[in-house]
Amino acid sequence: MSAQGLSPSEVAQGQLDAYNVQDLDAFCRFYADEVVVADLNGTVTQQGLAGLRERYARMFLQHPQNRAELVNRIAVGNIVADHERVARGPGGETFEVMAVYTIAGGKIARVDFAK
Repeated sequence: MSAQGLSPSEVAQGQLDAYNVQDLDAFCRFYADEVVVADLNGTVTQQGLAGLRERYARMFLQHPQNRAELVNRIAVGNIVADHERVARGPGGETFEVMAVYTIAGGKIARVDFAK
């Protein structure tokens, strides 16, 4: 499935759905080749799709039951901000995160995380 032709909210939801079933190929299809991942107002932690793929392949192996529940979504233009509650697995670590996605050309060009 291509992310082309989807609204910014649909792109954010598509990658979240792929994340929750840990389908790495589907997940990566929602991201631009030159994607930038950063801490909100801070350090860039990942650049490029290859690095993103490696990061999430490792995370999916470490936390095979990891899931993110969408608490709230705000979309304005090409920016989508998701408030998510993440659980590493039943009875495992839980935390909340805000992911701010910048969509360009039908794909996520940048994501900034706040925890």
